[in-house]
This record gives sequence, C-alpha cells and structure tokens, in this order.
Amino acid sequence: MAGVSRSGWALALVAVAVLAVDQLSKYAVDKFTPRGSLQVVIPGLLNLVHTNNPGVAFGLFADSHAPWRAPLLVLFAAVVIGLIIWMMSTGRAGGAMGSYGLALILGGAAGNVVDRVSHRSVTDFIDLHLGAYHWYTFNVADSAILIGAVLVIVELLRDGRRAGRERA
Repeated sequence: MAGVSRSGWALALVAVAVLAVDQLSKYAVDKFTPRGSLQVVIPGLLNLVHTNNPGVAFGLFADSHAPWRAPLLVLFAAVVIGLIIWMMSTGRAGGAMGSYGLALILGGAAGNVVDRVSHRSVTDFIDLHLGAYHWYTFNVADSAILIGAVLVIVELLRDGRRAGRERA
C-alpha cells in the first residue's frame, strides 16, 4: 500500500504484535496448563491461573446464560475495532501517544474477539494480588487495552490543558 505512512505501518505492527503475543500466550496456557490450575510465580504478588471468562472485563455478564451474550459481545467489539481502524486511517486518532494507545486497544480487542469467536469465552491467566487486595484475572489483550486507554486519556488531558493555556 503506497498510501500508508511509516507511522501507519508502525501502528499496524503494534496492533498485530499485541494480537500475536496475546494469542500465543493464550495458546500456551490452553495447551500446557489444565483449566483451573494455579502456579505461584511471585509469592504474594503474581500467580498464573487458567480460567475462561464468558463475560466481559472483570467477569461482568459471566453468569449470564442468555443466548445473545456471545454474539452481542462480538458485535460490540467489531464495532469498536471498526471505529478504531477508521480513526487511525483517517488521521482522527490524535497525536502519537493517542495513536499508539489506539493501536494497543485495537490489538487487544482483536485478541479477545478471536477467543470469543473460536471458544465463546476469553482465556485469562494473569492473577495479581497484594495482601488482601486481589485483582480480577486478566490476559495480555486486557493489559494492552488498559495501557492503550491510559495513553489516550493522558494525551486528551495534556492536549486539553495545552488548549486551555492557549486560550488564556
């Protein structure tokens, strides 16, 4: 594609790399650990577990047995993926930080959609805890989505402050 800039290729590479690392890590967990297993990696901080989440982030809707749940979640993710691709391809993704944030979100969303389409649930395996505080089990895609969202928010806040100073 002659019309794709160097930064466009870099963003595509980030999204594809996130998708690949996510799928490889989930494949390894599925292949080499039994469902429900737990391995302590760093005592008191990090475990590897093998769980499947049919819901969305933080286990929302995981207990729902509604037949529309999986197709609706795939449809919603497909709309988000389409919107991000449109934003990136039309130059509406913001500056570099926001664009890379959206690339991380794109790769993560695609990784979780692949799971939903192929398994009707998402494989989660990273289990963080500190003392009595225990975070929800997550995966590489979820991490990329979170980091991407933080980058987008930081850019929006930074640009908002800059615009406020320019008006003053």
